[in-house]
Amino acid sequence: MLTRGEANVAVTPLRGLWDWAGLAQEVLSGRAVTREEALAILLAPDEDVPALLDGAFRLRRQYFGKKVKLNMILNAKSGLCPEDCGYCSQSAISTADVAKYPLLSKETILEGAREAVRRKAGTYCIVTSGRRPAPSEVERIVEAVREIRATTDLKICCCLGFLTPEQAQQLADAGVHRYNHNLNTSANQYQSICSTHTYGDRVETVETAKSAGISPCSGCIVGMGESPEDVVDVAFSLKDLDVDSIPINFLNPIPGTPLEGRKELNPRYCLKVLAMFRYVHPAKEIRIAGGREVNLGTLQPLGLYAANSIFVGDYLTTEGQLPEADWKMIEDLGFEIETCAL
Repeated sequence: MLTRGEANVAVTPLRGLWDWAGLAQEVLSGRAVTREEALAILLAPDEDVPALLDGAFRLRRQYFGKKVKLNMILNAKSGLCPEDCGYCSQSAISTADVAKYPLLSKETILEGAREAVRRKAGTYCIVTSGRRPAPSEVERIVEAVREIRATTDLKICCCLGFLTPEQAQQLADAGVHRYNHNLNTSANQYQSICSTHTYGDRVETVETAKSAGISPCSGCIVGMGESPEDVVDVAFSLKDLDVDSIPINFLNPIPGTPLEGRKELNPRYCLKVLAMFRYVHPAKEIRIAGGREVNLGTLQPLGLYAANSIFVGDYLTTEGQLPEADWKMIEDLGFEIETCAL
């Protein structure tokens, strides 16, 4: 295996010589992509992007056909967070002009579920800021989830920060299908973006949700100064955790955050990242998440040849594309929105 320092030297001479369709066929036959091959995807020349997406689409089509899963986020508690994550507009060190409010009422959470149905979303994501939820917050969310599950066929994903095993079991018993807690970046880079908790804390939270029988959702943010090797590392860490859903965020450098003004991504590299995750995780849900519109721009429809899931509407503190534009994008591709199913 190549070491971090050797990777660029060893892989670069192979640029342009990879048979990406052949690699996809090998993956379909059951062979796992190596770290070296994953890194080669990220280092591939831009002219290889169509071939990379062709291979990625072979894998995507095998497991998901032409269906696209829609997810809707509710920012159920905003700001007021003691953590210092450098990318986040809600962190303790952010001066971004964002709304700050405690946990929304149960009725407001229920109305969010009705809005998710109107937007044709199959999964409703209830997200709160903060290090971990208070017992009273878990109780309110549990009450809302029970009512949502009784009246809709939405799948429910929660993202509430660190969990105790008892809280995880409460959520599972209420009918929460999935729990999101992103690794965000590699273990090697983690302390450069956050000092108030560790990479290990995040891994432990994913494992806690899994132990309660909740489907694990965990992904990353690309564009925070990491190397291609770091992106590969987090892809394989998520493979080791055997997560079911992988949201890929592309940094939206919000004014007032420490990463304000950082702009190191381009649409072709973002497409390579999505393709790499599909080759590494052929049968997993891969979701284009925050920063989709900003970083993929006019090329965002191409991302769905690798990914099979997107958020519809706005994100936590930033605006997304109109739902109607997402629906039209999916239709123009000849794809179809995945219907809700439990």
